[in-house]
Amino acid sequence: MPAPCTAEVFLDPHFTTGEVDPLLFGSFVEHLGRCVYTGLFEPGHPAADATGLRTDVLALIRELGVTMVRYPGGNFVSAYRWEDGIGPADLRPRRLDPAWQSIETNRFGLGEFTAFTRAAGVEPMMAVNLGTRGVAEAGELLEYCNHPRGTTLSDLRGAHGAPEPYGIRLWCLGNEMDGPWQVGHKTADEYGRLAAETARLMRMIDPSVRLIACGSSGSGMPTFGEWESTVLAHAYDQVDYLSLHAYYDPDATDQASYLASAQDMERFITDVIALCDAARARHRATKRLSLAFDEWNIWYMSRQRPGQGEWPRAPRLLEDVYTVADAVVLGSLLITLLRHCDRVTAACLAQLVNVIAPIMTEPGGPAWRQTTFHPFAQAARYARGQVLQLHVVSPTYETPKYGDVPLLHATAVHGEDGVLTVFAVNRDPAASLPLTLHLGGFVAAAPVSHSVLADADPTAANTLAEPDRVTPRDLAGTAVVNGRLTVTLPPLSWNVIRLPVASVR
Repeated sequence: MPAPCTAEVFLDPHFTTGEVDPLLFGSFVEHLGRCVYTGLFEPGHPAADATGLRTDVLALIRELGVTMVRYPGGNFVSAYRWEDGIGPADLRPRRLDPAWQSIETNRFGLGEFTAFTRAAGVEPMMAVNLGTRGVAEAGELLEYCNHPRGTTLSDLRGAHGAPEPYGIRLWCLGNEMDGPWQVGHKTADEYGRLAAETARLMRMIDPSVRLIACGSSGSGMPTFGEWESTVLAHAYDQVDYLSLHAYYDPDATDQASYLASAQDMERFITDVIALCDAARARHRATKRLSLAFDEWNIWYMSRQRPGQGEWPRAPRLLEDVYTVADAVVLGSLLITLLRHCDRVTAACLAQLVNVIAPIMTEPGGPAWRQTTFHPFAQAARYARGQVLQLHVVSPTYETPKYGDVPLLHATAVHGEDGVLTVFAVNRDPAASLPLTLHLGGFVAAAPVSHSVLADADPTAANTLAEPDRVTPRDLAGTAVVNGRLTVTLPPLSWNVIRLPVASVR
């Protein structure tokens, strides 16, 4: 890394990208490993409520600030029969889950999920199975969930203890259907037509739904670009969002590129926006598609173990332990999503509990926050309002994957509460980075606060033995002088700088 020199950010209240949609702070619950069972749902746990939900986990979910949860998959949904998860729990069938080579008991299903969303205060996002099932089954699920009463399926919901509709408005039309690993994998033509026909029926049943078509499972897919163009040729007029998925695998042999993972996310988003707008032009449409980044996270995929050769129940799968470096990268990814809030209007950190998650639990034991919990919680709390267009001047460093990359990655939000919040990452693992904020038309009032997540050991993590090893800490406030604020960003750090704004010139 280069020797430190000052970075600068120029702000102006008159230049904004757009308003942050609260759905940007969504998450994801899939029947995978221990996300559901012994994660958020564990009847008999000392902290479980009468429905089996762990109240200690619910408290952390509320603290995390999650606004929406996608369910039930993920790869799981492409072989899932939603009827298995309704009615009396002791009568539900046990099934093989081919996606994750596990036994699914169906003890937790649709009713339990909607009860969870009410308890957690989050909006549900439901995925339909377009792998092994299709148009009719999606329509039946929607009718069961959202039709008021007077039909076999809506009355069945009432008989199951829910006389009022669930009112689910967000629906994913399948999951990662471009992926050969997906049960029922389809070509772009096959999926595009199926998605369009499913969307038509769902809108006939409930015109208020908001529908998400599957985009590419990642920017590295060999069909990326062609997939989006073909799917939207069929379904542009019928859907509201196109999905994106991206996971970033820490690479000990190329830390420089890993710390710059947001460069890939940035390019992915701008490319998909271009593909959506090209489809809009071809359709001569007035509607502009939003993007749903409904799976994103850090994932140690290179450490993933092969199948165990048996079919266990709720095995320990993908239980990555996140470091300070991982938390800083996750913060950088959040900055990227905020920078594109005009088009990325929904997103889901995958997943919520135990499985590559910000929250960890032990069966019968405690729950705790991973390092990645903290940047997400701070962004969800403070990034409400207008995202500003910044002019950033930063020293750079060289990466094998992305060339020269700025050491500073930042965005700013002028909040609904009148506070200006700057989110900033210093990618340099060795040196502090002085940062000067030029406030332009903002007139800041004291006091200024500066929260930082960093550690002398970038591999430090929160564990069962040390659940609070890594937490944000407050640095001494610095005064604004002549419309400028200078702070120092510690090495490899996630920073939240909050300036109450007395007025805007």
